[in-house]
Amino acid sequence: MITVIIPTLNEEEHIANVISFAKKQPNVTEVIVVDDKSLDRTVHIARQNGARVITSTKLGKGASMKDGILCSSNEIIAFLDGDIDPYPHYTVKLLTDPILKGEAEFVKSSFSRNAGRVTELVAKPLLSIFFPELLRFNQPLSGMIAGKKSLFQKLDFRDDYGVDISILIDMYLLNTRIKEVEIGYLENKSKPWQALGKMSKEVAQAIIMKASSSKNPRYNFEELGALNEIRSQMEFALENHLGELNKLVVFDMDNTILRGRFIDTCTEAFGLREDLMNIRSSETDVIALTKRIATLLKGKTINELITIADSIPIVNGTKEIVSELKNRGYIVGIISDSYDCITNHIRIKLGMDFSLSNELEFSKSICTGEVKVPSFLFSNPNSLCKHSICKTNALINVLEKYNIKRENSIAIGDSLNDLCMIKEAGLGIAFCSKDELVNHHADVVISAPTFAEILNLAK
Repeated sequence: MITVIIPTLNEEEHIANVISFAKKQPNVTEVIVVDDKSLDRTVHIARQNGARVITSTKLGKGASMKDGILCSSNEIIAFLDGDIDPYPHYTVKLLTDPILKGEAEFVKSSFSRNAGRVTELVAKPLLSIFFPELLRFNQPLSGMIAGKKSLFQKLDFRDDYGVDISILIDMYLLNTRIKEVEIGYLENKSKPWQALGKMSKEVAQAIIMKASSSKNPRYNFEELGALNEIRSQMEFALENHLGELNKLVVFDMDNTILRGRFIDTCTEAFGLREDLMNIRSSETDVIALTKRIATLLKGKTINELITIADSIPIVNGTKEIVSELKNRGYIVGIISDSYDCITNHIRIKLGMDFSLSNELEFSKSICTGEVKVPSFLFSNPNSLCKHSICKTNALINVLEKYNIKRENSIAIGDSLNDLCMIKEAGLGIAFCSKDELVNHHADVVISAPTFAEILNLAK
């Protein structure tokens, strides 16, 4: 009678318990895990625990929710977050009983925990201007909801942090009978500071877009003045959080963080070393080279690739160095010409803030052999070199995003692919490099496989 849908992204720690909880709930006959291309063991664990697992057709929670709805076999659907454990015992029953009894068509949860920062600083002030009728909901951004499939299918789901408030507003605009239920106490993870600004912006955008696109637009110039005041206060609050985070350290991955190259290790493991060498010797165009090498991974599962990545040693003490750099106010990340599924995996293992790399394509967790070279690597009017594709372009992209001066950046790499980045950063470090040109242009040369010296340079 009831389908429980659990959108997930890297939730291996909790997903087994969430699935077990959902399956034990009254009237639940189907549990669907919609995976947003997780890099950990989420998919494997979910299948082991009896959930139906599908891979989202597009990145983003909203796309996962929509895919889950399309695949569900019941009219009543409840959504649970994959990162909460334990849930209050009767969560699904409390969410779905009002629908089963005909008291409501859409149910939203509230719970015993102070509302989050984005709720209080962004969502509620904007709702008070545009949708004051919705202020009766204590936690408008809550993701634990239930409703009728026939209603959900009428909605356009945002792919970003604005999806939950967007659903609530859409249901209200459809004159749906809405009820909020208290499900008890739960403890979920607060968003890290890196996500706070992005979440605020996307929630605000969702509310404003819904207000402006409704049949009777809900704003005028006087109200926009109030909106500007709220926005300025939000920016002031966020600047206080981010004021000291104005320095950047960027690592290359292959032969820098990792004591080997992922693609070389991969092709060796799959018996494709000769094919890799032939491609490298015959292809001169960098984009064609990237795309041809990616075809060697066609048919390999994400789990196989992650397992190979984990077989390559990481420089001893890297996680501790990253932690200390972050304590000193540095944003720390990876810029690599490898693949996002691998750089993100390493980023998560080391507690880094971001990774930028080529985007390897998967379908149902199996590599298609296709790869996208992202736009942030391409030459643009602000480029500092003449290469059509260069890591320096990604470096500049990050500096602009976080409003960091170039002189406050450190770049660490080993090969000619890192040369421009090393030259253009405020401090360029050649790490265990065998290339004379890289060592010549670097400000600092580190010959031993340890990043300890960076702490003496990163004040």
